[in-house]
Amino acid sequence: DVALKVLPEAFTADPDRLARFEREAKVLASLNHPNIGSIYGLEEAEGVRALVLELVEGPTLADRIKQGPIPLDEALPIAKQIAEALEAAHERGVIHRDLKPANIKVKDDGTVKVLDFGLAKLKPGHDAPVGVSAPTVSAGLAGEGAILGTLQYMAPEQLEGKEADARTDIFAFGAIVYEMVTGQRAFSGESQASLIGAILEHEPVPMSTLQTMTPARLDEIVKTCLAKDPEDRWQSAADV
Repeated sequence: DVALKVLPEAFTADPDRLARFEREAKVLASLNHPNIGSIYGLEEAEGVRALVLELVEGPTLADRIKQGPIPLDEALPIAKQIAEALEAAHERGVIHRDLKPANIKVKDDGTVKVLDFGLAKLKPGHDAPVGVSAPTVSAGLAGEGAILGTLQYMAPEQLEGKEADARTDIFAFGAIVYEMVTGQRAFSGESQASLIGAILEHEPVPMSTLQTMTPARLDEIVKTCLAKDPEDRWQSAADV
């Protein structure tokens, strides 16, 4: 059994959409890690294009969080596996750019799978997977200053349309761990504008204030992930 990710027919005529879809296939093919969903191929039949992906059973992390805070003894192994997936991707020069609970699945045996590299990009100057060149990844797919990703988990530099790098994913990781432990989002707002303002200007309530059993060290780790300036964050997923 496999999962098929299909590009709707209306998009197959759009060269940008097609390029992003094919790029996702090649980026995934370059990553081989137990915590990253695998790809088996890119198929085309009767004008329909589909990524043939590993079928990952189980709820998304977003589904789990909806049920309330995740106990630390469960949340920490999940967080560690997400960090290991990021480390593997970043070592290959791949930045996810859309890391969020809905793109993470937790299998029955506790294995975490990071999915959906549809907005992934390659670091400039990094060895690209076969068939992918860094300029193709960025050119034409998102204009200079375009916002790609999901607002609640986006780093300040992403919201300002600046270059995303590994530290951008680390910010999203911090927001995810915060939400797992507290059951609340690190940043919120009643509108897109107020949410963006919160991410750019406000510090989240310390996790230990919302969950008194949170270890001080975990609070510190997540706070560092969520620093506004990328220079003040952990500099790699390996550090995390």
